[in-house]
Amino acid sequence: MQIVGNNLILKRFFSKAVLHDLLAGNEKGIFDCVVRRYVLEPEGKPYEKLISEIYAYMDKEYRTEYFYKNTMLNKLLLKKHDYKNTIVLTELPIGCSKADFIMINGKGTVYEIKTELDNLDRINSQIEDYYKAFSEVVIVTYEKNIEKVLEIVPETVGIMKLTRRRALKTIRESKDIYNKLDYYTIFKILRKYEFENIITKQGYDLPKVNQFLYYRECFNLIQKIDIDVLQKLMLKELKKRMRIEAVEFSIDVPEELRFLIYFDDAVFKYKDTFFTTLNRIYGG
Repeated sequence: MQIVGNNLILKRFFSKAVLHDLLAGNEKGIFDCVVRRYVLEPEGKPYEKLISEIYAYMDKEYRTEYFYKNTMLNKLLLKKHDYKNTIVLTELPIGCSKADFIMINGKGTVYEIKTELDNLDRINSQIEDYYKAFSEVVIVTYEKNIEKVLEIVPETVGIMKLTRRRALKTIRESKDIYNKLDYYTIFKILRKYEFENIITKQGYDLPKVNQFLYYRECFNLIQKIDIDVLQKLMLKELKKRMRIEAVEFSIDVPEELRFLIYFDDAVFKYKDTFFTTLNRIYGG
């Protein structure tokens, strides 16, 4: 695979900012620049076709993290799982790391992505962080990276590869690990109303103290819960973050944009004109 320096702009193409500019009728920035650089004779083509051709170029020459995440959303969530009862999270802070892709249904699985553009310098510290809150970790990478990943990561970690045909193939199944769960890491993942829900549902009263002491006292109550139970309660709270209307809308849009739409609540203000925009003719 040939990596061209100028391809760096593709990392910015599939973003909320570019999508919102396009939907607002302003395609003169990054969108226009990428179209003119990567699409042959773009004038007269609908915007949806332009996006599809740029995505196809990325597939062949420059598979970004977005390309991996979008493929995983399409293959793992929308085709294999019950999307109404499964939630995907992205860029969730866990310890000192951020999880690329988390899928929660009956349990929670962290998928750490290592693209052709990444290195493996932090992979084991990331895995250690993920095991503090989730019991299953999977590395998703490319063909030539498999042997190196197998040598580096613990045997409990699952490994998948993204093939040249956009298929996700399991190389090694993951094993559930529960003995590394950590109270503080789980507590920090939860939003205030989420850990308050857990505390009250476990029969404890919320602390009646000032704000300076409040989080400390809540954490003390959280530590009274069996940690395996706490993890399950955390997963239930995280699943509530799913907005089914966002999931259903993402299914209707072109597959190249689904990951972007799934995590973009603000796009709903353009919902009525979304498909009209995609059908507009470039340069017309």
